[in-house]
Amino acid sequence: MDLLSFVIPCYRSEKTIGTVIEKIIQTVTDDGRYDYEIICVNDASPDGTLGVLNGIADGNSKVMVIDLARNFGQHSAIMAGLNHVSGDIIVCLDDDGQTPPEEMFKLIDKLEEGYDMVSARYPKKKESKFRLFGSWTASKMGEMLGGKPKGIDLNSYYAVRRFIVDETIKYRNPYPSVQSIELRATRNIANVDINHREREVGKSGYSLFKLIGLWMNGATSFSEKPLRLSSFFGVLSATAGFVFGIVIIIRKLLDPDIAVGYSSIMAVMLFMFGVVLIMLGMVGEYIGRMYICINKAPQYVIRSVKNGRKKDEPPDE
Repeated sequence: MDLLSFVIPCYRSEKTIGTVIEKIIQTVTDDGRYDYEIICVNDASPDGTLGVLNGIADGNSKVMVIDLARNFGQHSAIMAGLNHVSGDIIVCLDDDGQTPPEEMFKLIDKLEEGYDMVSARYPKKKESKFRLFGSWTASKMGEMLGGKPKGIDLNSYYAVRRFIVDETIKYRNPYPSVQSIELRATRNIANVDINHREREVGKSGYSLFKLIGLWMNGATSFSEKPLRLSSFFGVLSATAGFVFGIVIIIRKLLDPDIAVGYSSIMAVMLFMFGVVLIMLGMVGEYIGRMYICINKAPQYVIRSVKNGRKKDEPPDE
């Protein structure tokens, strides 16, 4: 019997994670085609999430609990889980119940049509306008910078083949962006429509600054295009400054009485200095990340593993 591995990053989900795990087990059992393992990664959740997970793991050896030493973020938590999977098909999903486990076989059956990766697409996403804008921006950045196929949605609920995961976990540097890494291995991706539920408890853990950090990870960790864009803006602004200077000289030659405008000079200076600072900031972002990678900052640190086993060892019956 083939093995399904489920990876769930957990943060502030003590009231929802139990239901999510229960529905995973029930759905896989009712289908009957697969065995399962569930890998829950507690990302230093400040509530009682770890206690709930440990209680579930005590009664089910197929549930593995990885406790991280501090909060490393959702993508690092996913990487920790992917490094412990044993299954032939891996399904990643959220801990809040918004991504319904009951619909997992829409993803898995589509994967069996020959795709390497199948991601949920939400016809009606139950999020705030701010989060919807963030998702749209991240999608467009993925297309422009990460090579994401146009018309494909990549969300946190998806199924992927084992060989893609094996390539993904070769990435050991900090600042992981999981789906950006997976895009380096395949473009053979499909979508299926999945219902997106209202959040029953709490709110999203992504603040504006965390979303910006996530965008920066995807933009600067796996593409040199932002640097090329910086070069383009540098050439564009230099050209604009040169043309403006020629215009000023010609006007002065044609009409010597025209006074040099203080406001126009200041506007040009502010524009040019602003462009220069943006470009320097982008270069600094790359250099800073290179420095941290050279110093081998950890992608994640595991405090403990409950029901741990060797990677290719199947879970107990």
